[in-house]
Amino acid sequence: MLLVEKPLDGVAVVTLNRPEAMNALSKALRAALAKAITELDADASVKVIVLTGAGERAFTAGLDLKELSTDPLGMGAANAEDPAQNPANAVLACSKPIIGAINGVAITGGFEVALACDVLLCSTNARFADTHARVGITPGWGLSQKLSRCIGPYRAKELSLTGNFMSAQQAYDWGLVNRVVAPDQLMPAALELAAQMADIEADMLVTYKAMIDDGYAATMAEGLKLEHERSVAHNRVVTPEMVAARREKVQARGRSQ
Repeated sequence: MLLVEKPLDGVAVVTLNRPEAMNALSKALRAALAKAITELDADASVKVIVLTGAGERAFTAGLDLKELSTDPLGMGAANAEDPAQNPANAVLACSKPIIGAINGVAITGGFEVALACDVLLCSTNARFADTHARVGITPGWGLSQKLSRCIGPYRAKELSLTGNFMSAQQAYDWGLVNRVVAPDQLMPAALELAAQMADIEADMLVTYKAMIDDGYAATMAEGLKLEHERSVAHNRVVTPEMVAARREKVQARGRSQ
């Protein structure tokens, strides 16, 4: 139900593998995802994680409604904070960059998991929908707050208060995803980006990701203060020799681009 592979140095791929159920997030799959992310976060050989779904129909359709219909306590998962049952929190808790490779539909809870990733690439098969209001429940994994911060409150309200699907192209046009590619190019594109990130030293990936995330959650003034404090602490241990050792590589890479 969950596949973990390491196809490149420094890169792990985590695949939600229930294509027959549109990769719906069953209780077991949510627990397996949290366990895998925790283990990869602690794995020094892994710098970047790619999260995707099996097949081309769905990234994930969200909570497994069939399972919930037989569990009187199942709806508690919609408001769970424990990463073992809240996959968005499991993704958010990871200190390393997570690239979401959105291969198909990302619906409701699946949309929330996608929003928890650091970068989103999607295939032309991808579509996004927030059906919480139509189902009659309110989101508990961050969608009502994160979506508006990604695409603005007016567009977020249009999606969430209609339950309409958003195409891959519309997601790109509205600034939700970084790029849209053909289905057979999704994983190559995600792996290429992951490899580019993995070429950065591990501590810098973690430090810079945290600086962006923590600052974004604050006001501009607070974020600038946070940046200054962390920059002073980090840069005081950077020596001219360390910069010189990296300069030639950086210049060569710039010329190649």
